[in-house]
Amino acid sequence: MNVEVRNLRAGYGAKLVLDGVDAEILEHGVVTLLGPNGSGKSTLLKTIGRILTPRSGEILLSGRSLSAWKTGELARRMAILPQLHHTSGELTVEELVAFGRFPHRGLHPLPGARDREMIERALSMTRMTEFRRRSMNTLSGGERQRAWIAMTLAQEPELLLLDEPTTFLDIRCQFEIIELIRELNRNAGITVLMILHDLNSALRCSDRLIMLRDRKVRYAGTPEELMKPEILREIFEIEAEFFRGKDGRLGCLPVAPAGRKENG
Repeated sequence: MNVEVRNLRAGYGAKLVLDGVDAEILEHGVVTLLGPNGSGKSTLLKTIGRILTPRSGEILLSGRSLSAWKTGELARRMAILPQLHHTSGELTVEELVAFGRFPHRGLHPLPGARDREMIERALSMTRMTEFRRRSMNTLSGGERQRAWIAMTLAQEPELLLLDEPTTFLDIRCQFEIIELIRELNRNAGITVLMILHDLNSALRCSDRLIMLRDRKVRYAGTPEELMKPEILREIFEIEAEFFRGKDGRLGCLPVAPAGRKENG
């Protein structure tokens, strides 16, 4: 599912957070929103996810206006995982994942064969099968995040929206979640739009980056196109150096606030 954002204006109360935003998320790609705090990343994600109503402008999903989609129909095509999510700690992983099937079950109170199939598939794809009977409150932070992602996968989305999926996780868990997202994109063809703060995580898994600042999209392009000192200086007010890892992937090393480059 591809997404087009046209001249979008959105905010909260009297506060305008996005002002004339244009963006495109191509089908089957992984796109990451980057920018300083308050730049409008979460507002853009929530507006695309129809959690927030835009003041003006237009959002198209596969060429069709977002406002024209019925709620149930949209829930069968798009899933969103906010930054903060809570559930009863007594709920098992399998029970949580089963919630993802609600948009497909209609008036049927009990899961059918397709529901069971997709729950199994979601558990397998996130490597959570062995945890299925475990209560959520017995899991580590990384395991809980994988369980929540499994719930969104059970929804069978074509478009997956993730708001800072690695927040509060240790470095290893962050790495595992980023690799999982990339695997899901490659193996299931899910279009992913997410927010990240870590530049190297974004570089590792993204096909395209969208950089926001001061209520607008300032840059959009591939990591190779956007990882330039002058761009990071403008967007994040940092001085940065770039390198290639042993795997050939581009990496970024912030070295100082903008205007003051460290020696040595």
